[in-house]
Parts: sequence; structure tokens; C-alpha cells
Amino acid sequence: MKLADIKPDPGDENSSGSAEAPIARLYREHNEALIRFLVTRTGSEQEARDVAQEAYVRVLQLDKRGATSFLSAYLFKTAANIAIDYVRRRSMKRRADELLFPSAEGPPQDVTPENLLQAREQIQLIEVFLDELPLKCRQAFYLHRLHDMSPPDIAERLGIKKRMVHKYLVRAMTHLRARLEGEGGAKESDDER
Repeated sequence: MKLADIKPDPGDENSSGSAEAPIARLYREHNEALIRFLVTRTGSEQEARDVAQEAYVRVLQLDKRGATSFLSAYLFKTAANIAIDYVRRRSMKRRADELLFPSAEGPPQDVTPENLLQAREQIQLIEVFLDELPLKCRQAFYLHRLHDMSPPDIAERLGIKKRMVHKYLVRAMTHLRARLEGEGGAKESDDER
């Protein structure tokens, strides 16, 4: 279905005398500005168009459609949130590539299935070693390494002191290094978890 095919609801307050649906009007009046806005957020026109389409779908799913001005504000806010999700996913993929291929050049051109399998096995092994740590220690590590959060932000998120975040990060790195080097690492007792 195209946005131009949408017919106004007879009970819609915005259809007074107009045969044009509020969503179609919203698209016509704001789509170009929305795409430009999203290109600045995503860095890609194609991703901007994908995000805009998803935002329009969410606006169409609203139970009650208000004034077009409300819908345009909702559309832009929804699109901005979706764009943030797109950028996060792209960033997470980049971080995963950095974990799999730590060289500065990024993924090597001669990637073989054996190399990929070995890298995946190493990541799985790291996950197993992290599971040996207490929950908050793991959470602090994941928030710092995968989500790029600062210790103060992690402390606020986990409800602990910043000093404890630093201890958890050092503990996790020490544990991983020891386990990866085959020293067995520091096992935790159940009451420390």
C-alpha cells in the first residue's frame, strides 16, 4: 500500500472537507526534511530512507491520529530513535569486527572459514570465562566493552559506586587474561556472585 492510497477516516478530525489523509499530508509536507534529518543521523541516504519508512509504519499504527502537527513531531522523534538503533547496530557490528580482527586495517581480505571459526570459538571461550564471574562484574564489563559506557554511567546504571565499577573491570580483565593464558583464573565462591 502506498501512502497516497490511504483514505481519511470519516470520523477523523483532520478530514474536515479534505479528501487527503493526515498521514499522506504528513508524508507530502515533511518527507524531504525527514530524509535530510535522518541522513545527518545515519550518514547514509539508504539507511535514512529505511528509517523513515519504519517511522511512517509506526505512525500508521497509532490508535488515535491527532493533528498533523502532533504527527510530524511524533514522526521525527520516532525516526530519530530508530536512527539511533541503526547507528548502534552498525557500531556493534564494527566492534564485533574489531574483536574478530584486531588489526588496525579491519577484516583481512584473505578471511577463510577456518579463521572465522577460530575467532568465533575464541569469543565463545571468552563468554564462558566471563560467565565464571559474578553477575555485576559481567554486566560492568559488557557495558564498558560492548556499549562503550564510562564507569560513572555504569555505576549509575547498576546502582553501585564508581570505585566498584573500576574493581569489577580490573577483576574481569585479570580473570580473562589468566584464563586465556591457561592459568585457571580466579574462581568465585557462590556467596560472591
